[in-house]
Amino acid sequence: MKLSTDPGCKLAILIIAGLVLGALLAGWIAPHDPEKALPELRLKSPDWEYPLGTDHLGRCIFSRMIFGIRMSLLIGVVVVLLSAILGIFLGGAAGYFGGVMDETIMRVVDAFLAFPSIFLALAVIGFLGSGLTNMMLSLILVEWTGYARLVRSIILSLKGKEFLEAALSLGASDQYILRRHLLPNVLPQVLVMATLGVGYAILGAASLSFLGLGVQPPTPEWGSMMNDGRPFVRTEPRMMIFPGIAITITVLAFNLLGEGLRERLDPRSSIKMDF
Repeated sequence: MKLSTDPGCKLAILIIAGLVLGALLAGWIAPHDPEKALPELRLKSPDWEYPLGTDHLGRCIFSRMIFGIRMSLLIGVVVVLLSAILGIFLGGAAGYFGGVMDETIMRVVDAFLAFPSIFLALAVIGFLGSGLTNMMLSLILVEWTGYARLVRSIILSLKGKEFLEAALSLGASDQYILRRHLLPNVLPQVLVMATLGVGYAILGAASLSFLGLGVQPPTPEWGSMMNDGRPFVRTEPRMMIFPGIAITITVLAFNLLGEGLRERLDPRSSIKMDF
């Protein structure tokens, strides 16, 4: 199966490319300042000047939606990148060196996995306090365990293979084997999980922001926008519907791309992630 011929992946690539373009050009696409409140225009119905209307403070919903792309993609990429780096480092050490190091690292992983992810993230934020940085830290602490378990399992399956025995017999160092032989075999599967993980990180961030624990006003972010619209769900449902649609489409696009990569790189794999 070729990634380029998969309709789902082609659609996902188009959507993600559009999101990235929207994030880069938000300053030119958005017709208004997303943080400027105009009380005299509060809850204005959609028109040519305000395509999606205004919120309860008179801010342009369309402009906030566009700028919200930046925040969502930033959170997704940063959380996944740092989670993957931490997971590769600890999972690789556990799988390759084994022994006490393996037992210690994997018991820590088991301790993190003993709690539902959302409750663990809420506990971390409750301890550190709300805000963008603390929210991303809580998501990283939730997500790294999946990468660590994946990397460890791959390395354990490769230990004892002929090419590793040959490298060891030639006097190759542990660092050389990890960098030149094991890491290239790990990265494709990590890439698949990371692609899926971006969508889950965006969804997790939106969930925490919806609870008022993530991105704080007036910064535009889809989850916080849904929280702003909650008191007006009966009279002005569009305040929640439009950000909800954006979250759904974005998460779906990354899931489709991740599934396509999984089929392309390893049809036998069955990577699953839950937030």
